[in-house]
Amino acid sequence: MELIAWRAFVTACQLGSLSAAAAELGYTQSAVSRQIAGLERRLGTPLVQRHVRGVRPTPAGEVFLHHALVVLKEFDRAIGAVRDVRDGALSRPLTVGATPSLAAGIVPAAIRRLVDGAGPLRWRLLPGLSPQLHDRVIAGDLDVAVVTDAPPGLPNDPRVERRFLGMDEMVVVLPVGHTWAGRGPVHIQALANQTWVEDNDGSAALLRQHAARAGVTTHIDLTAADLPGKVALVATGHAIALIPGVLTCALRTDVTTVTLVDPPTRGIYMITPRRAPHPSATPLFDQLVSAFGPRRPTPVALSPGESRPC
Repeated sequence: MELIAWRAFVTACQLGSLSAAAAELGYTQSAVSRQIAGLERRLGTPLVQRHVRGVRPTPAGEVFLHHALVVLKEFDRAIGAVRDVRDGALSRPLTVGATPSLAAGIVPAAIRRLVDGAGPLRWRLLPGLSPQLHDRVIAGDLDVAVVTDAPPGLPNDPRVERRFLGMDEMVVVLPVGHTWAGRGPVHIQALANQTWVEDNDGSAALLRQHAARAGVTTHIDLTAADLPGKVALVATGHAIALIPGVLTCALRTDVTTVTLVDPPTRGIYMITPRRAPHPSATPLFDQLVSAFGPRRPTPVALSPGESRPC
């Protein structure tokens, strides 16, 4: 029942060495070599190329590796699902992906309501950017992803089902004590000459597009590694930043926000694989609608030190 030859080939490619693959799998090096040779005979073409430092896949091996990874992943999931049923766990764990801003409040709140209403549920929450999360749904790593259509947008992929949750209005986060703290809405022209910080291309594109529509140019002079890093640069007075409105409920207390006139927006979606969706996907969607719904109106500006409940 084990896909021994496939696993030997994949492990050798991933580690770049037959000896390392043998140590990882608990086989001898000659056994790993025989398994790969058997695959090559069956397929009628070499799958690995040996060199002084180990092995690497041939062009045919690269193609086979892509599909082998999917097969092995599904095989392991299938074995795990059967064991869950055997051991009395009636449903497999729910693996949810979400963008950093949504993982900071909206998604955990929805999962909390799901667990409270439906009973115990094993689950994991993995943050990431929308394109990465989309790919992980396709690969079978995620059962659900909560993503946005901010640039570069979402692909129209027939392998996933996309369900709309609502529109999110972007806001500007400022250090406490900033001239515009507690005021607004403000026109982007009033903030154009400020120093801005961004952490990803999508948010930067929304800011530049919004400024261009108003006939001004913003100066994105600082780059942060991630969303918490961006907010930290704002809190310490180095810059201001554009952030998702859904994040305002989870902001630290040493920053505040101000709304923009005619702010940039992004659509929020839940995506799931069309094939064999997790049984908790639809109940989670219902809870996400409930958790996201109160934020559909235009968010109000926060006073310094004030936070909005999630």
